[in-house]
Amino acid sequence: MVGRRIRRWRDDDPETQGPRPEALPVCPLCERPIPRHARQSLHHLTPKLKGGARGATVRLHQICHSAIHARYSEAEIARRLAEVEALRADPEIARFLEWVATKPDDFHAPTRRTRERRGEGRARR
Repeated sequence: MVGRRIRRWRDDDPETQGPRPEALPVCPLCERPIPRHARQSLHHLTPKLKGGARGATVRLHQICHSAIHARYSEAEIARRLAEVEALRADPEIARFLEWVATKPDDFHAPTRRTRERRGEGRARR
């Protein structure tokens, strides 16, 4: 064989396995590791449109980041959810975190805006 295909996958080889689990970043929202191949993004704690362009950011799973923006406007995030602890304490996000905790670390699914954010009135429970 020629080129890259000559390397075989081995369970004990760190070059083919990627970083060890302790070296993986951890999502501060759901507290699960973020594998290298998982969808991920940076979340501005204060939204860029509300003055946070150069402010603090955190690396989140993409599904966790999408869950925040599907539920809340930029103004509400800036006003009352500009800290990870505030996000985790919010009832809507807490319910999402309880659900996503049962999923694999690299889980991703499309996230739709809530009915309230889409302008369809209050969401049913």
